[in-house]
Amino acid sequence: MKISKEARRVSRSLYRSCLVDGKLDESRVRLVVSKLVASRPRGALGILQNFRNLVATELERSVATVESASDLDSSTRTQLQAGLNAKYGRPLALEFKTTPELLGGIRIKVGSDVWDGSVKARLAALQVALA
Repeated sequence: MKISKEARRVSRSLYRSCLVDGKLDESRVRLVVSKLVASRPRGALGILQNFRNLVATELERSVATVESASDLDSSTRTQLQAGLNAKYGRPLALEFKTTPELLGGIRIKVGSDVWDGSVKARLAALQVALA
């Protein structure tokens, strides 16, 4: 759905009002949504959809998904946590997943950033290089 420039501007403004010290405040997000639904301004659906996209993007940026071929020990998890927090300059919530299809190595996804150091990715790159 295409939304107007005004609706996009309003949704960005509402999103910025939900930030407290650079972090998204859940209670403010809920308040904004409830007030929007109650007042039903012109273009409310577009405003809500764009606002939802902005909030979802911010939430994705605060979670790191770490996939590995086997379970990682606690010291490796701690090192990953410290390294990612230092790289992004803020604390991230880490989700650890075991994905045997990777064959070895790890894949880390934070928002739209992906680091793929898995054996599966290296084999795929080698296959492309040889083809």
